[in-house]
Amino acid sequence: MIRFIRVAKTLLSTYYAQMLELRAELFLWALSGTLPFILMGIWMEAAQTGDFILKPIEFARYFLAAFIVRQFNVVWVIWEFETEILQGKLTYKLLQPIDPVWHHFAAHVSERLARFPFILGLVLLFFTLYPQSFWLPSPGNFLLFLLVISMAFCLRFLIQYTFALFAFWLERASAIESFWFLIYLFLSGIIAPLEVFPEFVRNVVLWTPFPYLVHFPASILIGLPVDVGRGLLVMLGWGVLFFVWNRWLWRRGLKHYSGMGA
Repeated sequence: MIRFIRVAKTLLSTYYAQMLELRAELFLWALSGTLPFILMGIWMEAAQTGDFILKPIEFARYFLAAFIVRQFNVVWVIWEFETEILQGKLTYKLLQPIDPVWHHFAAHVSERLARFPFILGLVLLFFTLYPQSFWLPSPGNFLLFLLVISMAFCLRFLIQYTFALFAFWLERASAIESFWFLIYLFLSGIIAPLEVFPEFVRNVVLWTPFPYLVHFPASILIGLPVDVGRGLLVMLGWGVLFFVWNRWLWRRGLKHYSGMGA
């Protein structure tokens, strides 16, 4: 345990220092996730004339929450791992006494910490422009949100890292993520909250991992009714499934990688 804490502290401090050197890029990355704000205006206008479950002010709060969630669960490990495979850089990490995945995980966590001031600034700007949408989540909802957003990030990371392992056999494993992202964009709650989906479609989508990556934590943050128990179980179920698949691909991939002479 002491060794684990020491290694984790070293990795986080190292990657956090690297991320601080990229503050300008971090700001641009944060701005690149403002798609929910664009869609917010569309749905708020539609809610004023249409018959929707959510009111315009609830749409505003939802898309703000979706923006916050996206800032914390953005993942890019597949592109880094793909580059390591193609350029042979993975070999050097395999010589170290820890699994290479922890380098990527620490870099992602450190980036969240470095990105946080920019997220806070954009949220404050949002409330300045839309003061009527201001709200404070209850302590219980906020603590639950922290748990769920952590699980959502881990699940998103695990899914993409599993796809990244196909780089052992494919030159462009990132193409899998590009296809996955199209489905994720429409079913996760980024384009629209699940409350506006037809009931049959919503019931089917709730058994997939997509809504639990954005819609589920966003709904908890703003207080929309959700089945918390079911949500946590579905997230755990998909997490176990991808973890098993991930470890199987890793073992097979290492044999293939060493067989290629690396």
